[in-house]
Amino acid sequence: MLRITDTIALQDWELSEHFVRASGPGGQNVNKVSTAVELRFEADRSPALTGPVKNRLRRLAGRRWTKEGAIVMYCDETRSQQRNRDLIRERLADLIRKALVAPKRRIATKPTRGSVQRRITAKKQRSVLKTTRGKIGDD
Repeated sequence: MLRITDTIALQDWELSEHFVRASGPGGQNVNKVSTAVELRFEADRSPALTGPVKNRLRRLAGRRWTKEGAIVMYCDETRSQQRNRDLIRERLADLIRKALVAPKRRIATKPTRGSVQRRITAKKQRSVLKTTRGKIGDD
């Protein structure tokens, strides 16, 4: 069980881990030990998350979200299998915590009359300045 917040915890059936060989340098250790972790979280079927949270999570996950509604994350940063496992679980928890925060609704506002007048006055002054920069005539 993975605890996200005090009220939200993911059950073991929602998470599946697959250990694979890591890529990159590391010599013999990389060739014989499967230290990289591939974590799959069945987000769409999860009873712990509400509909709006799942929608925000889908947007935040991006290409890690599969067509089946699962999030697939991968970690091969350290040489330790347990450390990679802890890192990827913490990343998933952070991603879900971000999705729990509902964005503030933006309230459209109008500029004040004074700010509009100041902007137009500044534009007119700039226009006058630029028109005086032209070539001098023959008169």
